[in-house]
Amino acid sequence: MTEFLKKEDKFTYAEAGEGSPIIILHGLMGALSNFDSTFNHLSQKGYQVFIPELPLYTLPLLKTNVKNLAKFLHDFIEYKGLKNVTLLGNSLGGHIALYYTKHYSEDVKALVLTGSSGLYENSMGDSYPKRGDKEFVRKKAQDVFYDKAIATDELVDQVYEVINDRNTLIRTLAIAKSAIRHNMAKDLPNMKQPTCLIWGKQDSVTPPEVAEDFKKLLPDADLFWIDKCGHAAMMETPEEFNEILEGWLSKREI
Repeated sequence: MTEFLKKEDKFTYAEAGEGSPIIILHGLMGALSNFDSTFNHLSQKGYQVFIPELPLYTLPLLKTNVKNLAKFLHDFIEYKGLKNVTLLGNSLGGHIALYYTKHYSEDVKALVLTGSSGLYENSMGDSYPKRGDKEFVRKKAQDVFYDKAIATDELVDQVYEVINDRNTLIRTLAIAKSAIRHNMAKDLPNMKQPTCLIWGKQDSVTPPEVAEDFKKLLPDADLFWIDKCGHAAMMETPEEFNEILEGWLSKREI
């Protein structure tokens, strides 16, 4: 994806394709590369696809929360002059998409949520992230996936680096606490946008009952399950994820 990266103003982002705009929002421990397959696929299917790098570790600590990440997204959309966007978010990215839709509903044409927080998430489990304990980090990374092999040494090293730096660790915890505070249950019934829910049946971070609750609370949502798949379907089962998403976008004429 590096060949698509741009740096303009305060934004670092990937952009490719032409057509209806889709903005992809990565999760708390996620990288832009988590969406490589979906980014490439959609940009060749008649969509203009963007993945902005969210300022998870660069905002002032008191502003490191869901609200200000949604404000950053608003600044990006205004900077690019985009209208009628589809927001596609995984985990924290889905939560930011929901918070954004609550406050800037007129900008949003559709939502795609996969393993989204916003109702409930088991992000840290019952354990505090242990600095210096790489095996703990490996176990937590593996828990995200049904196929443990996807938690490669490289991915484990990335997470380990985040929680062993005091600056990034305190911001990670601040965002996680902010996500719990910003529960969206009361807001979802007001979100009329067509919404695609794509969920791993073995998601242990935002378990299947979370997807069911999203389906009940959102007025116009379709729920799709992927078996033998955990919290990050776009990484673990990219072909099936892309097929479901493309079919839904086509059916909904988005």
